[in-house]
Amino acid sequence: MKKLIAFLAAAFIAIPAMADSEYPDISINELKKAIEEKKVAVIDVNGSSSYAKGHVPTAIDFAAAKSDLASKLPSDKGTLVVAYCGGPTCSAYKKAANAAKELGYTNVKHLSAGISGWLQAGEKTEK
Repeated sequence: MKKLIAFLAAAFIAIPAMADSEYPDISINELKKAIEEKKVAVIDVNGSSSYAKGHVPTAIDFAAAKSDLASKLPSDKGTLVVAYCGGPTCSAYKKAANAAKELGYTNVKHLSAGISGWLQAGEKTEK
């Protein structure tokens, strides 16, 4: 009986975590490769002030582009779109991911490492 209760408790904890992974994660290395190949649209959701201090190369400033995001993204709705925010505990990326999805983009992912992970990995930023 204790095993059953433990299993059910674990299942109830796992279900919200699974719901939170609506957008698949992309690694820093995968994102770097996509940027090098010019096969991705990257969206920074950290705010214009943070964006100005440094962002993932090619990233769009979501705060500045929010009202006109469609014109900033590629016309091909199958293009990889990656949204990110501060780091693994930040969920602000969902605003941009949801906006891209609502615009019809079908390959939307999340850089869960965020800008903090990008910097910790020693990657360069643009200003």
